[in-house]
Order: sequence, then structure tokens, then C-alpha cells
Amino acid sequence: MRMPWPWIIAAALGALHHAHAQTYPSRPLRMIIPAGAGGGVDTVARTLGVPLSATLGQPIAMDNRPGAGTMLASELTAKSPPDGYTLLMVTNSHAINAALHKNLRYDPVADFAPISFVSTLPYLLVVHPSLPARSAKELIALAKRRPGELYFASAGAGSGTHLAFELFNQLANIRAVHVPYKGGSAALVDVAGGHVQMMISSIINCMPHVRGKRLIALGVSSAKPSPAFPQFPPLAASGLPGYDTSAWYGVLAPARVPTDIVSRLNRDINAILRTPDLTAKLAAQGADVAGSTPEAFAATLRADIRKWGRLTAGLTPQVK
Repeated sequence: MRMPWPWIIAAALGALHHAHAQTYPSRPLRMIIPAGAGGGVDTVARTLGVPLSATLGQPIAMDNRPGAGTMLASELTAKSPPDGYTLLMVTNSHAINAALHKNLRYDPVADFAPISFVSTLPYLLVVHPSLPARSAKELIALAKRRPGELYFASAGAGSGTHLAFELFNQLANIRAVHVPYKGGSAALVDVAGGHVQMMISSIINCMPHVRGKRLIALGVSSAKPSPAFPQFPPLAASGLPGYDTSAWYGVLAPARVPTDIVSRLNRDINAILRTPDLTAKLAAQGADVAGSTPEAFAATLRADIRKWGRLTAGLTPQVK
């Protein structure tokens, strides 16, 4: 009995798919980073990239693509071939953009294949030393005396650092003015230089400036103190009850990547995240390891889009 043509074609495609997955990876990979060099997401991507390259047996080129509140990197990834050779170290800004922007040039869920959650990292509220505030309570009191006169920097309109401060504005009932940049590192340089008065940014980004006494740290964004930096009190316990938000990082690929490749990458990334060396390196930066299945990461992404949809209601996006 002869096999019908559709079944022959399906069988051939299946065999090619299986062969491709068995030989993957046969050439170098690229990991797109939605920010400039030196920031929190760049540090996490490179910390994971070295052991992942060794496990896969192929080099992984780190491709920094800052701009448009991480949307440039997401669009580039979404439009890349779904062959497993392009990955994106995504941040919670991916979910924020989905909630804040109604006309994205990609679908933040349907155009991506979740691989794995990687880590979470609290933000740090920092001010320039010239600002007369040495605690969150003092900063809130100052902002209430000077409404519309204090300025905060961010990594870009719609970025996690932007929304973290908008939440601070909302809960503290103050009106600090937003100054968006094209990346967190550039923003912090201007805050440290006194051009902008304050910022909420990742601990990884902030600590060199805090240690160099160019910035004063007022508190962490998480509900509990950071194990790596217990000297900084939670903002929720320093005059801002209920404040709790953190950055998170995960790996996405373009949609329609073969499931065998998604499973391979997930298995390898989670094995690396369980190693004491990787855990220690991320912990030293203030990050908590948080591996996951692709399904759990997808659920986190959808839940965050819903959460930020509620928090961004009424905000006008200004992408620069």
C-alpha cells in the first residue's frame, strides 16, 4: 500500500526536524542583550553565556542592542530565524512594554518561545549626594515640599526602572519628573554626575557608584532586604508600605523554534543555574537564581503583562 503524499511530506519534515535537533548546535549562537554593556541584564547574560557556551560546545556572541525601552532587541529577536541560533536575554521590560504600548511591531507572547527564567534582582533607590535626603522618608518629604521640581532618570520610557519609580511616585503621592535615557548605565552616569537627581536601578548597575561615593543608596525595592546587601533597608519599611518590585531576567527565542531545541536549551540552562559557581556569581551581584520550565516562564510573562497593565493605566509612553 502506497503512503499518501501528505503523509510522505510530513514524515520527511519530521525526519529533518529530528536530524536538525540531533546535530544542534552546529555553529555559533547569538544572544541579544536589550541594553548597553555593563548593566544588570548585560551582566546576567554574560555570566550565563560563558558556561552555556561550554555546555553547547559553540561560541555565543553577545549582541548589545539598547534603545526604545528594550523594544529594539525584542523586535530583532522576533524577526530572526526560528532555528535556535538567536536567543534574547529578556527583562521584565518585555512585559511592561506589552502593557504600555498598544502598537508594538511584534507580539510579546505569540512571537517568542520561552526557554527559561534565569534570575530576579531587586532595584536600588539612589540619589546624588547634593540632594538633601538620606532616607526614603526624607526624600518623600522633600518631594512633597517641592512638587514637580525633582527629576528621576530611567533606562528608557516603559523600562523596568521607569515603572519602578512611577510606582514610587504613586505610593508616596509625590510628583517627580521622568527623564528617560537609552540605557541604564548612561542614566546612572548622569545621576552620578549630578545632571539628574535620582534613579531606581538594578543593584548591579548602582553598586560601583555607591562604593565610589558618587551616589547615596536609600533602600532596596524588594519586600525583604537583599542577602548580598543587607545594609540597605527595604523601601516598604522606610516610609513606603506596600512597595515591592524587582527586575527579572529570562531567555526567549523566536517563536516556532523546534521543541527539541527548546527542551535542550532549557535543560542545559537549568543545569548551569544549579551549579554552585553560577549561583555564587549571581548572588554576589544581589541576584537570586530562578530557573524554570518553558511553561512556567510563559505563565510568569503573561502574569506580569496583566500586572503592569493595571499599574500603567493612564501613563503615556514616550519612547526615546
